[in-house]
Amino acid sequence: MDLSTSAVVFLLLTYHLCEAEHRSYNSILMVSNGGKWGEWGKIEFCPKGHAYGFSLKVQEKQGLTDDDTSLNGIRLHCSTGAVVQSTVGPLGKWTKITECPKGYLVAFALNVEAPQGPGDDTAANNIQFNCGDGTALEGRSTDFGTYGRWSKRCTAGAICGIQTKVEALALALGDNTALNDVRFFCCD
Repeated sequence: MDLSTSAVVFLLLTYHLCEAEHRSYNSILMVSNGGKWGEWGKIEFCPKGHAYGFSLKVQEKQGLTDDDTSLNGIRLHCSTGAVVQSTVGPLGKWTKITECPKGYLVAFALNVEAPQGPGDDTAANNIQFNCGDGTALEGRSTDFGTYGRWSKRCTAGAICGIQTKVEALALALGDNTALNDVRFFCCD
């Protein structure tokens, strides 16, 4: 294979790999009560299909003297068998999958604890989803905070992508949050 043929093969492979990472979406689902700390991570999409379930990475309650981060991550389980996630905090364990009995995820509400001042901040703590068939699902997590208003529903199709806002674990003996906010993307 000569240099020009190698370059063409490389470009074709690069194009297809980039194309697989990005999908066309028709709307973004957001809520207004997300936490204020952290940076937005990379958007991740189901390679094809839609999300029919989710799992959470949760740090259990640490007691009165230790720092709680609570919700550290969200994974989407896709109809093709793929599992996708955006940025995830380092603490906690993954829960078992919670899935729609029929259909796919189409809307969500986020449980967030308001800033605690000198107290222990956790930011996002849990999530609820609505399935296309009307079933409501709730994650298995801590009970800090309260749920805000529901996002809009996917106008067409269902949830196919995720982007999370996570505060990096910066203070070894300080007050850390982890997941603060999330956006979901809808695909036809």
